[in-house]
Formats: sequence, structure tokens, C-alpha cells
Amino acid sequence: MDDDKPITEQAMQTITSAVDVTKDAAVTAAKKVKKAAKKVAKKVAPKKASKKKAKKAAKKSSKKAAKKSVKKTAKKAAKKTAKKAAKKTAKKAAKKKKKAKR
Repeated sequence: MDDDKPITEQAMQTITSAVDVTKDAAVTAAKKVKKAAKKVAKKVAPKKASKKKAKKAAKKSSKKAAKKSVKKTAKKAAKKTAKKAAKKTAKKAAKKKKKAKR
């Protein structure tokens, strides 16, 4: 503290320097936080290349699923028609036997 300067002036100087130091600290902290946030965002968010890969994989899996479902439905349909045909032939055979008995 200077004895030559009045107390109010000394207080103002101290306050001003404290404000400057606080401002600098705040700016530095903000920069650090921004940098850390960017790092986290990079790790969390997928990169453009991996986005493309993910899109391709999704497309591929959907194609596979479509193929599977088509196969399943075809199999089911084939089974149904086979069952129906078997029933029809059994009915026809039964009718023929009835006619033959008469």
C-alpha cells in the first residue's frame, strides 16, 4: 500500500486488478471447458466415415431381414398349398371310394 495515495484510490486500484485477474481466470476456464467439450463430443459423436458405415450396415441388415422374411413367407405359402393339395386329394379319393361302393 502506498501512503502517498488516498485510501479510496488504493482500494479502486486493488478492485480493478482483482477484476482483471478474475476476468482472465474466467476466460481461461471457459477456453478449457470448451476444449474439453470438443474432446467429449468427438468421442461420443460418430465420425462421418463411421456414419456412412453405419448407414451401409443398416441397409445391409434391412436387406438381409427382407430376404429372410421373403424366404419365410414363401416357405409358409408352400406348406399351406401342400397341405391344401393333400386335403383335396384325400377328399377326392374318399369321394371315389364312396362312388365305387355304390
